[in-house]
Amino acid sequence: MTPAISVCVCTLHESTQIGALLDHLAALQDGERMQVIVADGGSTDETPALARAHARADLVIEVGGGRARQLNAAAAAATGELLVFLHADSRLPPRAIPTLRAAAADPGLHGGNFALRFDGHGAFSAALSAVYRAQRRLGFYYGDSTLWLRREAFDALGGFRELPIMDDYDLVRRLEARGRTAALPGPATTSARRWQAIGITRTLASWWLIRWLYVAGVPPERLQSWYQVVR
Repeated sequence: MTPAISVCVCTLHESTQIGALLDHLAALQDGERMQVIVADGGSTDETPALARAHARADLVIEVGGGRARQLNAAAAAATGELLVFLHADSRLPPRAIPTLRAAAADPGLHGGNFALRFDGHGAFSAALSAVYRAQRRLGFYYGDSTLWLRREAFDALGGFRELPIMDDYDLVRRLEARGRTAALPGPATTSARRWQAIGITRTLASWWLIRWLYVAGVPPERLQSWYQVVR
């Protein structure tokens, strides 16, 4: 039997994105056999209403307290054996669902992400994509590349820790320590717009410096204030 897949989407003030995202999920090959859960973090715009009105959203929940709590709530409500955590400004490759099912056939894989390309055709997006590929080979990746985990791996790890920053990388570190992972082909895409506004130097500083400070044990609360300055 092919494994059931639940796509968990976290949103906050995404009224301009949510319709296009759900349209994208509806168009995925083999996508009619997946569950889509939207977990909204307290949007004051029409995001929850637009999601509920869309045929591709199987469940919409509203959860306060930050992104990690949103995604944990979505995972708790999910029925799939594979959990996929998708950002509102990211898109999966067209064959994401059959690719995930093929990966699930390897019992030694606990999870991973998708190969990532930043949108746009300029040198900036190409440079970010190249750096991300290099980081992935070293085991460094984040939620913008769409994390996926087997249900049993996610539960064994205790899900996302409710941190103000680096909650995705924290899960990745624990997932990598658990066993073998895979960067599935595609690639998936994500928006480069928020990084382009600050330039390549500050972008790479936010990726590398914040990560290594976190690994060194600097409290996430302090890192959050520094990250806001970098951004």
